[in-house]
Amino acid sequence: MGQEHRDLPQPAAGAVVEVEQPTEEMIELFGVAFSAAEHFAQMLAEQGELRGLLGPRELPRLWSRHLVNSAAVVPFLPPRGSVADVGSGAGLPGIVIALLRPDLEISLIEPMERRVEWLETVVADLDLDNTTVRHARAENVKDRFDAVTARAVAKMSTLVRLTAPLLRQGGCLLALKGARAEAEVADATYVVKKARLKPAVIHEILTPGGELTRVVEVRRPRQR
Repeated sequence: MGQEHRDLPQPAAGAVVEVEQPTEEMIELFGVAFSAAEHFAQMLAEQGELRGLLGPRELPRLWSRHLVNSAAVVPFLPPRGSVADVGSGAGLPGIVIALLRPDLEISLIEPMERRVEWLETVVADLDLDNTTVRHARAENVKDRFDAVTARAVAKMSTLVRLTAPLLRQGGCLLALKGARAEAEVADATYVVKKARLKPAVIHEILTPGGELTRVVEVRRPRQR
């Protein structure tokens, strides 16, 4: 839902906060999905703070820090199948994935009712036929998926415990992480091994807007 980041000063009371405008590179990244992504960004800008999804200091970097950052996970998704976004919250990265990969079946898993209502509104407004919102905790979901995504949900050791049961054979956890990715992966080594998953791989991506994003991939091996 969020992302580890540097502390920035809060805007002064009553100050007008400028919403970040997408660059040409960002527009190109979203391609034919840009119009829908722009509508999603507008919804976040107008309702994100009121609904407790984003703080006011996030608006000047709404695209680079949130939408474009979420898109960094897309190249690692499977060529077909189903994806679960756990702790989906504001819809990051789940909604972005649904926009960029309409061929995949997306489940947005969220335990908080008010955030479920938000996600249902977004899915309806953007007419995302490939997306289902599920009001549930990850540990209570019994389905299996080809990929599970997460952003600012929990540290890696906890995240692996929550999501390992959701992975099909050959499926992978894709976690968007910040500067502490290596330390979290090291701390999760035992949990990954106990869950009989392959060792975590950290992918570093420099996204449009200059943000360094880390995608941690943990895969369940296929049975021979």
